[in-house]
Amino acid sequence: MYAIVNIQGSQMKVQKDQKLYVNRMDAKEGDKVKFEEVLIIDNDGKISVGLPTISNASVSATILKHLKDDKVTVFKKKRRKGYQKSNGHRQYLTQIQIESIKL
Repeated sequence: MYAIVNIQGSQMKVQKDQKLYVNRMDAKEGDKVKFEEVLIIDNDGKISVGLPTISNASVSATILKHLKDDKVTVFKKKRRKGYQKSNGHRQYLTQIQIESIKL
């Protein structure tokens, strides 16, 4: 059984007991969160598609920890002009674990 859920503007395919990383959420570690925007549910070959979402369907998850992603280096250069600029960025993430998918 899997579901496609809208989590903070990103559509993700989730299954029970799956761990995944999403953009930083405003909740503490150990809190339970519930996602109401379920777009598709596949229950052993029986597919339910929402228009645009499935009513009364939800996905519950637990927040495991907050962390930062690996550093992404942004390097700009214009040849023969003496211009080069280096910049870096680390994205804030939250690791969640899917507890249940309710239809």
